[in-house]
Amino acid sequence: MSADADRDGGIAEAGSGAVGPAQGPAVQATGSVPSNPDVGANPAAGHTADHAAAHGGGSAAHAAPAQAHPSRSGRISGGLRLAISTLTIWRAGAPRADAAVVSVAMTAAPAVGLGLGAVAAGTAQLANWLTGSPLIAAVIGVAALAAQTRALHLDGLADTADGLGSNKPAEQALALMKRSDIGAFGVVALVLVLAVQISALAAAFAIHRGPVAVIVAAVAGRLGVTAGCTQPIPSARPGGLGSWVAGSVRVRVALAAGVVAAIVCGALGLIVDPQTAALAAAAVPLGLAAALALLARCIDRLGGITGDVLGAMVETGAAVAILVLAVRF
Repeated sequence: MSADADRDGGIAEAGSGAVGPAQGPAVQATGSVPSNPDVGANPAAGHTADHAAAHGGGSAAHAAPAQAHPSRSGRISGGLRLAISTLTIWRAGAPRADAAVVSVAMTAAPAVGLGLGAVAAGTAQLANWLTGSPLIAAVIGVAALAAQTRALHLDGLADTADGLGSNKPAEQALALMKRSDIGAFGVVALVLVLAVQISALAAAFAIHRGPVAVIVAAVAGRLGVTAGCTQPIPSARPGGLGSWVAGSVRVRVALAAGVVAAIVCGALGLIVDPQTAALAAAAVPLGLAAALALLARCIDRLGGITGDVLGAMVETGAAVAILVLAVRF
């Protein structure tokens, strides 16, 4: 994450200039998004809301008022655009977001992962064809995923590790996570998780599952974002991404998203063979389970979610998903 952001950047801080951090579930009642969070993967997209706040508006709503009753197609379109702008470096416009649009955006996170994974898988497979090296292909695949998010999820992983490992009270740990530097716990977490991802992906490429593993990892990791934004889960602090998205997704919607993700990943696995299909489908709930275990620790330790926590969930779920696809049987 960029050093000038507000260090809550495990996922991009409202890549759309039309939205800002809602106050968790309260935004569902008001139907508006009151203030601007930090810009993350797509910094140019935050200009409109920043301009409004700088000129006394103090609210992204002054820059782009939320629609009172957007149509169903408008909510879906706006939610997808918001998801792309928030979770990637790609520009998808600045939709006018209310609570329903934010909910669609967080629910659509696995779909965004599908697109990111497809790009990374194609790049990695090309590297595999050109070099014949599964290790090089794995490095390229992991790097391609990170490049499409400006490494925000990895930044969130490092910050979360620093906060959890600090042994400080929650308030101080959260303040530590917002700092621009990375501590020893963050460095160790990055090294270990990246080592697992790259080595497991190299093993997957060696048994012709590499491209599928990349896509499944991207989908499973971002399913953690959807799960982390379900209504019972609080934000760890006011302001920032956590308060914007906390409680924006209904549990049954998140469950449905998980089922769809597992089915899609299983279908992709069939391109290789039935065993790969079974592993790909299983990788989704297993990756999500790992992400939820981390989430439980963060709720207990920090009090809820932040953007960094969601980013750490993405990388944790992705690592486990790749490991599953590397299994031989």
